[in-house]
Amino acid sequence: MTSYPFFEIEQERNVAIVYLNKPEKRNAMDWSFWRDLPTVIDGINRDPSVHCFMIAGKGKSFSTGLDLDNFFTEFSSVVQGELGDNREKLYHLILTMQKGINAVYDSPKPSVSIIQKHCIGGGLDLISATDIRYASSDAAFSLREAKVGIVADMGSLQRLPDIIGQGNTRELALTGKDIDALEALRMGLVTKVLPDFDSLLKEGKNTAHEIAENPTLVIRGVKQVLNYGVGKSLPDTLNYVAVWNSSMLDSKDFRSAIQGFRERKRPTFNLETRRLND
Repeated sequence: MTSYPFFEIEQERNVAIVYLNKPEKRNAMDWSFWRDLPTVIDGINRDPSVHCFMIAGKGKSFSTGLDLDNFFTEFSSVVQGELGDNREKLYHLILTMQKGINAVYDSPKPSVSIIQKHCIGGGLDLISATDIRYASSDAAFSLREAKVGIVADMGSLQRLPDIIGQGNTRELALTGKDIDALEALRMGLVTKVLPDFDSLLKEGKNTAHEIAENPTLVIRGVKQVLNYGVGKSLPDTLNYVAVWNSSMLDSKDFRSAIQGFRERKRPTFNLETRRLND
């Protein structure tokens, strides 16, 4: 398995766990995070044994967001360039940094993020791209960019309105304030709050494995239909799912489910079991 400086990847049966692994810096996102995340997700997408993946943080915090010191050390001439040439370079740098979080959102495989303690800025961008979000009771969330003079540009402003609504998104983005886990639960940013990291990790794994046990074609279809439906009309989305099922319904797993129903047995789906590092 490929080694990455920012990430540690494990696999349990058909679930991959992507750990942010800079605990000494509370998983602040240095350049290696932005550079390697697209490749990490591409590897997950290409591995038929992975049906669902999790994103978690090692150490005390999920992530404190962009590592500003590292970023300005690496790219100060681009960020502070006076001429249009460097402004264009900054534009392309931002688009490059967006690719990893976009890859999480666009992955055909469902994702579960689990969040403890700090989830700030880029951390919030990252979890907003996942399908399911759980938090520990000590978690704190902040769309912090306004407080450091940045318009958030990694996806929170685009994805959060469909998760927590325009009003909540605007309040978080314009104030840069922190909210606790219970407020995040009330908003719908997370769907479960657990007492500590151990129970959080266990619950996240349980959900990921439950997803992974379903037919892979179906879970890909559910995610694709849901993503397609963002911003679309009800007739458009109903037509899209009709096209999907008319194309994909009669699969090996569907036939297995029908046979199991007839025989009153739990169906056996065609699940790959090869590990990432085999």
